[in-house]
Amino acid sequence: MAEPVRHIAHFDLDAFFVSVEILKDPSLKGKPIIVGGDGQRGIVAACSYEARKYGIQSAMPALTAKRLCPHAIFLKGSYHDYSHYSRKVTQIIAESVPVYEKASVDEFYVDMTGMDRFFGVSEYTRQLREKVIKETGLPISYGLSTSKLISKMATNEAKPNGYIEVAPGKEIAFLWPLTVDKIPGVGKQTQIQLQNLGIFTIEQIAKTPVEQLEYHFGKWGKKLWEKSYGISESPVEHYSEQKSISHENTFNTDFADINFLHGELVKLTEQTAYNLREDGKLTGCVTLKLRYADFTTVSKQEVISYTALDNILLAKVKDLFTKLYKKGQKVRLLGVRFSHLVPMTIQMNLFDDAIEKLELYKAVDDIKNQFGSDAVSKATSFRKKPGTPFK
Repeated sequence: MAEPVRHIAHFDLDAFFVSVEILKDPSLKGKPIIVGGDGQRGIVAACSYEARKYGIQSAMPALTAKRLCPHAIFLKGSYHDYSHYSRKVTQIIAESVPVYEKASVDEFYVDMTGMDRFFGVSEYTRQLREKVIKETGLPISYGLSTSKLISKMATNEAKPNGYIEVAPGKEIAFLWPLTVDKIPGVGKQTQIQLQNLGIFTIEQIAKTPVEQLEYHFGKWGKKLWEKSYGISESPVEHYSEQKSISHENTFNTDFADINFLHGELVKLTEQTAYNLREDGKLTGCVTLKLRYADFTTVSKQEVISYTALDNILLAKVKDLFTKLYKKGQKVRLLGVRFSHLVPMTIQMNLFDDAIEKLELYKAVDDIKNQFGSDAVSKATSFRKKPGTPFK
C-alpha cells in the first residue's frame, strides 16, 4: 500500500516582536521600527519591514542601524508580551490540528497528512491562518507542501502576510528558480563559496554532480544536493507542554535550615538551566517540588516569560519556595522542573538586559563542559553547615 502524500504547513508570525508592538500602539504602523537596545552596545532584536528597506536586520549593532536609518524608532521590547501572544497562537493551533511542532516562539509546523480525506487541506490551512489573524490581530504567513523544508521556504517567499502552496509534484518548479541563499542553513559564507563555483541558483546546485559538491562541502554538499530536489523526510515533532527538564535531590538528613535549602535551590536551578541551554531551549513554566520529612509531597508551578537565564529562573524558583514552604518543617527532597520548552532563537536573546547575561552563562557552561559540571558554582550554592548565615 502506497504511503499517503504528506501535507505539511509552516506558519510564521511576520516580524513578530514588531507586530506585537504595533498591536499595543497602532500609531507605529508603517514606520521603521527597531525592537532592541539603542545604547552603545545595543543590538537589533527585530525590525519592521519598513526598517529592513534601509538594510537593517536582526543581530545588527544598534549604532549601525541608527546610521542606516537615523529616524528609526527604537523600542525596548517586552518578553512578557511576546510570550503571551506566542501562547495565544499556540492555543489556536493546538485546538485546530492533531499534530503540530512549535519551532520557536513565533514559528510552527503542522502535519495535516490524511486530513484531505475529510476536508480540503488547502482550504483548512487558509482558514487556520485567518483564525489566527482574527483572534490575535497579528499578521501570519504560511507555506504548504509535502515537506517541512519546502513549506518553510514557501513561507519565506510568501512574507509579509501571505501564503504559498506548493502542490505535490511541483516541488522542483518552485525550488529551482530560487537563489542558493533561500535554502535554510545556507549562510553568507556558503553562498560565497557556491558563487565562486559559478552556482547561483538552486537549479545549478541540482545539476552539479554530488561528488563535486561533497569535494567542496563535505557531507553538507550531499545535503545541499538533496535539498535542491526537495528531498526531506524530517517529521513534524509533536509539541507537548509536558516535556520537561528537571533535577531533584534527596538529602541524607532532613533539613529545616532556610540558608541550606536556598543553597540547594541555587544548585538545582543552575544544573537544570545548564541542561536547558545545552539542549538549545527556553522554558515557559517553572515547577518546584518539595517533600517533607513525613513524606508529604507538594509542588507549585507558574507560567513565566520564555527564558534560559539563571537569574530569572532562580528568582522564580525562590519565589515558589517561599509560597510553598511551611516554615520550620524539615525537608527531605527538593526538585526543580522546567517545562513548556521551545527552541532558543537568536531574537529572544538580543535584548540589552539579556545578551550579556546569556553570554556569561554560556561561558560558564563551556567551563563546565571542559572541566565537569561542578567546576563553577555560585557562591550561594556551596553547602554550609546548617545554621551558618550567608556572608
